[in-house]
Amino acid sequence: MTATLFLTSDEVSGLATPSEYVEAVREGYRQRGEGAPAEPRTKLFNREPPGMLTSYAAVLPETGAMGGYMYSAGFGAEDAWFMTPLFDAESGEPLALLDGASMNPFKTGAAGGVAIDALARDDASTLALIGSGAQARGQLRAAATVRDLDTVWVYSPTKESRESFAGELDRTLDASVAAVASSAAAVEGADIVVTATTAAEPVFDGDLLEPGTHVTAMGQYHPEKRELDETTIERATYVPDLRERATMDAGSFLAAVEAGVVDEDHIHAELGEVVAGVAAGREDDEEITVFDSGGTGIETVAAAHMLYEKARDEGLGTTIDFSPASESLTGQ
Repeated sequence: MTATLFLTSDEVSGLATPSEYVEAVREGYRQRGEGAPAEPRTKLFNREPPGMLTSYAAVLPETGAMGGYMYSAGFGAEDAWFMTPLFDAESGEPLALLDGASMNPFKTGAAGGVAIDALARDDASTLALIGSGAQARGQLRAAATVRDLDTVWVYSPTKESRESFAGELDRTLDASVAAVASSAAAVEGADIVVTATTAAEPVFDGDLLEPGTHVTAMGQYHPEKRELDETTIERATYVPDLRERATMDAGSFLAAVEAGVVDEDHIHAELGEVVAGVAAGREDDEEITVFDSGGTGIETVAAAHMLYEKARDEGLGTTIDFSPASESLTGQ
């Protein structure tokens, strides 16, 4: 039998800081850029009751861990559950099983933070945030660890939501965080634009982007939904989390290809290739850059292993036993 650590959502919540998530995820993407295996998500849809079962995985050899997410959303309870199995990348033995919901905004936000650090101008200080939910909170907290932000403009369609969000983050961050009445008001003049929405159509006009802007889009991973318009994709150096995902479910990129404004050669590099120095990142202060984030096993495994190590050091979690196949795969 192998002792495996089980961590509840409460034990995971607050266990690491945004900067610790960013450092772990940056290391994960560096390994991906040097050849670590990772696959885009697989989505299985159920018609009745309507729901989705999703999984994705990665192996991070230098971290010494592999695994990913498996989660359900919708179905009869109309909710979501996130399970994160983590395995030892040398022995293959299960290390941990995490209730992964509470880490989700932080590990996804960390991927955005890594991209901002790799692709935004060093002097970027003004950020436009489209969205005011949990994922938007994770993105903003991570962004604040990699750039010295002085102003954040927040827009989401519901006035009460964007004002409540802005008030909360204004108290939390050193930057001035304020709500605005339109996405255009947020985006104009911003050094960094982050979209974290459930929108099916573009959430801002790409013509509004100033030269030198970096855009992180993380709210959509569906071939028929998009947060960014064709103009944004066409104007930008385009960097997805995984090249294969860009041509599978990155709706903004696929729409731009369909419109004929770009082709597959417009994919500059994967984020990991930029982080590892295999491909160039930003090359001048006038360049517009886009990071298209759909969620991968890279940030999931990197974050989960970091949390596993911290939990183990602090004596958190309970032990569950797994039986190896050599003992249990008997057919008896």
